[in-house]
Amino acid sequence: MGCTGYGVGDRRREDERRRERAISVKQDVQRDSRREWSDHYWWSGDGVRLHARIYAGPQGAEAMPPILCMPGLARNVRDFEDLAPFLAQSRRVIVVEFRGRGESAFAKDPMTYVPLTYVQDVVALLDELSVDRFATVGTSLGGIVSMLMAASMPGRLVGALLNDVGPELEKAGLDRIRDYIGVGGGQPTWMHAARAYAEVNASIYPAFGLHEWLRITKRTHRLTAEGRIVADYDKQIAAPLRLAGSEAGFDLWPAWQSFGEIPVLILRGALSDILAKPAAQKMANALPKARLVEVPGVGHAPTMDEAKARTAIGQWVAELPAT
Repeated sequence: MGCTGYGVGDRRREDERRRERAISVKQDVQRDSRREWSDHYWWSGDGVRLHARIYAGPQGAEAMPPILCMPGLARNVRDFEDLAPFLAQSRRVIVVEFRGRGESAFAKDPMTYVPLTYVQDVVALLDELSVDRFATVGTSLGGIVSMLMAASMPGRLVGALLNDVGPELEKAGLDRIRDYIGVGGGQPTWMHAARAYAEVNASIYPAFGLHEWLRITKRTHRLTAEGRIVADYDKQIAAPLRLAGSEAGFDLWPAWQSFGEIPVLILRGALSDILAKPAAQKMANALPKARLVEVPGVGHAPTMDEAKARTAIGQWVAELPAT
């Protein structure tokens, strides 16, 4: 009679905990066993210690322009844990973590959580690594940084991939991001965290199941010393977004034109509330070597692990110059 009080609900919760542990252990073991990068740390001009992962690429890659990957506003290097090895089959790959995310330290001044500062941080890394010419892959915020780099570093970019972002963004999507970024507390388990993340993002990835939600949650969250699961960024990254007048932004079309005649790939989530289809088409029409590919069934932003996205990315890499 020692089982009194242990009912169907208890068994279900225990099954969920067991399944969560199994998925978590399996993913962590696979990730550790296939580690293909080296960690690199550098200092910003204002004394913030920053982190990047560097994938060496194939033999001879050191003589070719590398691919610089930059994540979205609330993301980190783990966003590229599948794409980076794919790109590294052809090139050296540098995946940066903007200040306040992942292993990069929090900024001393939250008002430095702005694109122009991110550009300065990344330029400091490129200078330290003696990288002259390079291609960029930028999701959302990373794409904005890519455009600003093209405008401020003429002749140095050899290609650009913008993932669901451009010079013209939808207010509804930006308002949605402002509403959730930097809010919310921790969760007691990865399963709880995945469910909470799914509630907020279900419309972005409507086809995701439990395994996919756990996977993306592990990419975007971390385990604290207290055993809580929290978003893997400084909540103060939201501070500049909440300043009066920040919603006005600035005109990025001149920066977009700065890409000139390099190969440019525009990925757009078919369900995106950030990059409207007419704006994406306008982007493609504005540059001679720009191509627009719409990724079905996802919003902002595609993971770039989708089959259609991956095919397009492979074609874009093949167009990049060797020197």
